[in-house]
Amino acid sequence: MRPNLKIIVKIVLAIFFLNLYCQFLIFYLVQIKCDWPELDPEKEDKSIKTINEEPVKVMVIADTHLLGSRNGHWLDKLQREWQMYQAFQTAMTLHKPELVFVLGDLTDEGLYCSEEEFDYYVRRFYSLFKVPVGTTMYVAVGNHDIGFHYRVSPYLNQRFINGFKAPPVQLISVRGNHFVLVNSMALEGDGCFLCKPAEQQLTKIERLLHCTSGTYTEKCSSKMKLDVYSHPILMQHYPLYRQSDADCNDFDAAPLPIKQERFRERWECLSQEATYQLLMQVKPRLALSGHTHHGCTRKLPIGEGIEVTIPSFSWRNKDNPNYLLAVFTPNNYAYTKCEMPRESHQRLAYMVGTLLIFIWLIYSFIFRRRGNKYKYR
Repeated sequence: MRPNLKIIVKIVLAIFFLNLYCQFLIFYLVQIKCDWPELDPEKEDKSIKTINEEPVKVMVIADTHLLGSRNGHWLDKLQREWQMYQAFQTAMTLHKPELVFVLGDLTDEGLYCSEEEFDYYVRRFYSLFKVPVGTTMYVAVGNHDIGFHYRVSPYLNQRFINGFKAPPVQLISVRGNHFVLVNSMALEGDGCFLCKPAEQQLTKIERLLHCTSGTYTEKCSSKMKLDVYSHPILMQHYPLYRQSDADCNDFDAAPLPIKQERFRERWECLSQEATYQLLMQVKPRLALSGHTHHGCTRKLPIGEGIEVTIPSFSWRNKDNPNYLLAVFTPNNYAYTKCEMPRESHQRLAYMVGTLLIFIWLIYSFIFRRRGNKYKYR
């Protein structure tokens, strides 16, 4: 093989392996460090009936923000979707969750895209976030999917429900664990077309839980009881009411300038009134949310539970996105956040790798030239 051709082949191989690392291997090398959390027997709720079944394994992500035709360059869109696809499919391969929950803002432009583009959104989403046999996915709606409360129309709401099979309020029960998914934009309490049905459904769920727990002794038929009572897991797009992220000290919390920004009720979080009403009805042991694009863990203002806000799953919104893995039994739970590769680290790997290839290329030419010089002396 001619010397120049040998160098070209080596360069091509070096570029291939650099891309293989940055676009594939890095996801496994980072995400393999995370595993399912273990339940702590000392944290069991002794007042809740136990059942001898395997814990439910759950993965939760939020704010995928698939780009549409208006915002973002096509190359940016391609890059973000590949990153999310690779991270999600790596998680499916490594962890094999039983349930996957997506907490809103699946789309970036769902609130004003055409019917044709929305159908394309749905197909793309289920292609990128395909789950294996044995895993079930549930979706909650976000403001980017149908708009904030003031601009949600019956058409946009129904389009999302039909496309993602996601009613405004859902109760999913698996082996005595109850997951309540809520449309955050339906909690304004103004009797709108969206709010009234959601409030009615939440009231039904409240009564179902009370009848199962034995709180209600009258007007509880056998059809109004679940198999096993346990405090639910509340899931929605908006965080519950809080003034800001100032008290959020998670490793994935917002940068200091953002943490100091005051939240507007009904925009960055639920209203205080809706928060207390929801907590009184559902009485969750754990509340999970998204929307802010940054992580936060805080105690619930009512009850003994906690709220965990999950950051955006997209590198477009955060350098260190992650997802949550949790295991649940009726009387216990544990969770952990799994880090994904930082985009800054990925870019650094590209820069260092490219620099090393360039240095090697210069060295190869200099070494070859010196070799030829001594050869013909």
